[in-house]
Amino acid sequence: MDECLTRARRLHENVLVIDSHCDTTQRLMKDDWNFAQRHEEWHVDIPRLREGGVDAVFMAVFAPGPVEPGAGIAASRAQIDRIHETAGRHESDVALARTVEEVRQAAADGRIALLIGIEGGYLIEDSLDVLREYHSRGATYLTLTHATHTSWADSSGVHEALEPLHGGLTAFGRDVVRELNRLGMMVDVSHVSDDTFWDVMKTSTAPVVATHSSCRALSAHRRNMTDEMIRAVADTGGVVQINFAAAFIDPDYPQIEPEVRKQWFTTCGEFRRDMLPDHVTPLAILADHFDHALKLVGPAHVGIGSDYDGTAAVPADMEDCSKLANLTAELLRRGHTEEALTQVLGENLLRVMHACQHGAERS
Repeated sequence: MDECLTRARRLHENVLVIDSHCDTTQRLMKDDWNFAQRHEEWHVDIPRLREGGVDAVFMAVFAPGPVEPGAGIAASRAQIDRIHETAGRHESDVALARTVEEVRQAAADGRIALLIGIEGGYLIEDSLDVLREYHSRGATYLTLTHATHTSWADSSGVHEALEPLHGGLTAFGRDVVRELNRLGMMVDVSHVSDDTFWDVMKTSTAPVVATHSSCRALSAHRRNMTDEMIRAVADTGGVVQINFAAAFIDPDYPQIEPEVRKQWFTTCGEFRRDMLPDHVTPLAILADHFDHALKLVGPAHVGIGSDYDGTAAVPADMEDCSKLANLTAELLRRGHTEEALTQVLGENLLRVMHACQHGAERS
């Protein structure tokens, strides 16, 4: 084992490691899938989280949009229920958390913190009361859009460009951002259009987070953020959590066939792996995105938002959450200090959570 990997694993043992976006909730919804069992497929379960030294993971609540009336709320409630049930079923290993203090306490108790994020503003079905309900049940952030526009915010699209619908946020969209600020929930700008992003910057009074986005300067995918956007998030005191999805970070990743994309979104990530392009993205490509963001805005504004279990193709040596130390080792090789990586691995996101929640308490 090389020295940097040894140092990386030791660092993961001694500091908080947090992943701000995993889609493992879709696995939890399968009655025959055991979160406490080590699996060979997909990316996240308790044994592999422990192997990777991961202390906290945000479980995304997601259903493909657009949704029929009532369907988004029903799906979200069912998934939140299942996350709560999972925490209760495996209470010796995991703990439901909604505050920084609860994350730290879980780690002190030797348990992995599970946090809840709502991915896709259409899941509130144009109701601030529904947003408040999600918050009351533990949701800590709202991703304003997903692959399609909502009735109040434009999306970036994912694999296909979208014609603008609103030109950013509508008046109700700005109300959503203000309500998130009031509740102390983090405003997540991953998946939003550029116009929506800049409207959020004008509206939010709290630090902003991109829970799973990478650098457009390195890969021109529409899901990624420009340098100007990354700087703007940092200027709010926020953090950009780098996404691992090969299709987003690797400019040489082949175009995914439309029928595969459709199946992915309509089945929440269930399809045969042999339908994917035969292309392996090197770990160095992912490290380049971290490198770029770190040099652009410094170690206080960068973190990990893997998109594990929400993307089929990830870089070599990052096949699941047990491999996270490989990324840390590569960043150490590139000259980043353990002090800086302590911030990147988890402390930055906790700082933003605290700022959002503390600001809400004082308002």
